Amino acid sequence: IVVATDAPLDSRNLNRLAKRAFMGLAKTGGIAHNGSGDYVIAFSTDPLLRIDHNASGKIQTVNLLTNDAISPLFMAAIEATEEAIINSLFAATTTRGIGNHVAEALPVEKVMDILKKYNRIR
Repeated sequence: IVVATDAPLDSRNLNRLAKRAFMGLAKTGGIAHNGSGDYVIAFSTDPLLRIDHNASGKIQTVNLLTNDAISPLFMAAIEATEEAIINSLFAATTTRGIGNHVAEALPVEKVMDILKKYNRIR
C-alpha cells in the first residue's frame, strides 16, 4: 500500500498514517497473516519539508501538522485504502496461468445483487 500526501508530516506521523492504511485493508477482510507480505509506505510531497542541499545554516525549521490536526488524514488513509482494494476486486479479469489454472474474475452482477439484498448499497 502506498500512501502519498502533500500534508506537512514528519516521519513519526507518516509512520502513524501508514498504520491507518492497514485498517483499510482490515475493513476489506484482509488479516495481514504471517507471510502475507503486506506493507505500507507513506510519504509527503510538501515542498517545505525538503532539505536544502545548499543551506547556509546548520538548522532547518519546518512547519508540521499538529497531532490534533492529523485525524482527518487518518480517516482518509483508511477510506482510500479500502476503496482502492474494492476497486481492484471489481476491475479484475479472469486469468489463466501455468498448468491452465484459472482464477475467475469477481462476478460483479452477483456481488451487486448481494450487496443490494443486504442493504449495503442502493
